[in-house]
Amino acid sequence: MAEPRNQRLRIIIAKPGLDGHDRGAKVIARALRDAGMEVVYTGLHQTPEQIVQTAIQEDADAVGLSILSGAHMTLFTRTLELMKERGADDIVVFGGGIVPDEDIPVLENAGVAKIFTPGTPIDAVVDWVRTHVGTA
Repeated sequence: MAEPRNQRLRIIIAKPGLDGHDRGAKVIARALRDAGMEVVYTGLHQTPEQIVQTAIQEDADAVGLSILSGAHMTLFTRTLELMKERGADDIVVFGGGIVPDEDIPVLENAGVAKIFTPGTPIDAVVDWVRTHVGTA
């Protein structure tokens, strides 16, 4: 039987792809940290493979992906595929960025737990993570 680890949620915030704008990701990372969660920010230009590897190595409870480049359909779904292949599909994946309304249900059906779009209050993201991550 595995020893229970610290009850603090461990969240990975990642910027997949070539998108070089990370202000929003850093704001979310800081808000989650200030709310008492352990947060690992992976930095810019991460591949889905790197993100999944980090999530597994860090024993993450969730991965938050931030994408503004328009490559959300490819990068979100590839990350989910890799998590499943690596047996890490119990890690909650949520995202944010510029995601058209019509793509949100497609991503949710693929396994993304929640998409936050620009203008979402920071407290709403923190509250959602507290409510939906680590409760299983």
